[in-house]
Amino acid sequence: MPLPKAELHLHIEGTLEPELAFRLAARNGVELPYADTDALRKAYQFEDLQSFLNLYYELMAVLRTEQDFADLANAYLARAAAQGVRHAEIFFDPQAHLARGVAMVTIVEGLWRALGRSEENHGVSTRLIMCFLRDLSAESALRTLEMAEPHLDRITGVGLDSAEVGHPPAKFREVYEAAAALGLRRVAHAGEEGPPEYIAEALDVLGVERVDHGLRCVEDPALVERLVRERIPLTLCPLSNVRLRTVDTLADHPLPAMLDAGLLCTVNSDDPAYFGGYAGDNFAAVRQTLGLSEDRLRELARNSFLASFLEDDEERRARYLAEVDAYEFGDAVS
Repeated sequence: MPLPKAELHLHIEGTLEPELAFRLAARNGVELPYADTDALRKAYQFEDLQSFLNLYYELMAVLRTEQDFADLANAYLARAAAQGVRHAEIFFDPQAHLARGVAMVTIVEGLWRALGRSEENHGVSTRLIMCFLRDLSAESALRTLEMAEPHLDRITGVGLDSAEVGHPPAKFREVYEAAAALGLRRVAHAGEEGPPEYIAEALDVLGVERVDHGLRCVEDPALVERLVRERIPLTLCPLSNVRLRTVDTLADHPLPAMLDAGLLCTVNSDDPAYFGGYAGDNFAAVRQTLGLSEDRLRELARNSFLASFLEDDEERRARYLAEVDAYEFGDAVS
């Protein structure tokens, strides 16, 4: 039985496996520039974040209808459940779809076809987080938030993703203030390829409650002390970091030192179809390569539920934490 865990850093578009991409392409009459799934998988080799994003946005062309988004989300939820995910807080990138003429209602209601029945079908509770693309304008983000307002019964929070360097968090101050006024939770990618200063700016200017990635905080001891003191969760993605060359090898990952420093770290999969592993795969990889003890793995699992946006259901959170505490480790963790 896999270790129970929550996944807090997961881009639903990043779960598009080649097989599903080709099925959706055939359904929608979209021609992909790859001969077959093997050729597409060979394209999943990246030099940096931007090289990944180029392919990521290219493949989104197959997502057209509510059923496409529902199929995408159901495929992820089935995989996640099999790897012990009990709760998932899922990112989506509406601007990338709106630009292709896909309506906001199609995106949200399509995802909700799967998320709304996720507990029944997969045993996974969910939250939905709408991300803004930071390499687009702040005005575009504001328009996107306005378009999402009729659907806020489906959306728990907002996030900030895509190309980080050159797009500091402060660019999005106004839209985050508007999101806070609407009662939405706030997270943001910071400190993946961007500097540690972006992490502090996300906290101070955007008021984020959780930092996605945050890996480069280790370069600033004062920032580390602050993150520990304020118990700000970091949603780390180890296999993603390796595939995007943020760290050279998994053995070089600072996760053990970050835990030793008292940081509230979680382990997640980011864009698992592209980066070679879902949540459980990331747990298994850090256990094997970084030599994490059972106590450390249990800490990571507990952290994932403690960092989740389950304040509206503390009974559920307590139940998940009890599952982690009662878990008996075997030879493998996934």
